[in-house]
Amino acid sequence: MHKTIIAACVALLSLFALPSAAQARLQCVTYARQVSEVQLSGNARDWWGHAEGRYERGQTPKVGAVLAFAGTRAMPYGHVAVVNKVVDSRHILINHANWSRPGMVERGVMAVDVSAAGDWSEVRVWYAPTRSLGLRPSAAKGFIYPRTITASAGASANAG
Repeated sequence: MHKTIIAACVALLSLFALPSAAQARLQCVTYARQVSEVQLSGNARDWWGHAEGRYERGQTPKVGAVLAFAGTRAMPYGHVAVVNKVVDSRHILINHANWSRPGMVERGVMAVDVSAAGDWSEVRVWYAPTRSLGLRPSAAKGFIYPRTITASAGASANAG
């Protein structure tokens, strides 16, 4: 009986002690696969290469496309986000996870093309803790289009 009570107490304490350490946080890759038609795996930094031959890729934002960020020193695993709305050629709204806080999902947040060439190779993204666009640009590879969207399809058909 005494062992049963001790075991029950340990089990009860583990409910309070483990969730913060053991609870899996939603990652950007898992989220992007769940909410988009782009079904790739691996680290976000690898999605651009993994998409070659499987999905069309390009530099034009389209609703439903995945914006693939490069791996960098500040962001070694890269990042992926799903285009929610095309505002204009240099402003989009994205849905993504694990950007502003670990595991946090953000929907309809601004991403801005700040590249000199207007090719989405440098992007600033809304950062919740500062309630503004991030201070530094992030390197991006471009957009991966689901099979239902082609790289040459008109952007206006996908805006909205």
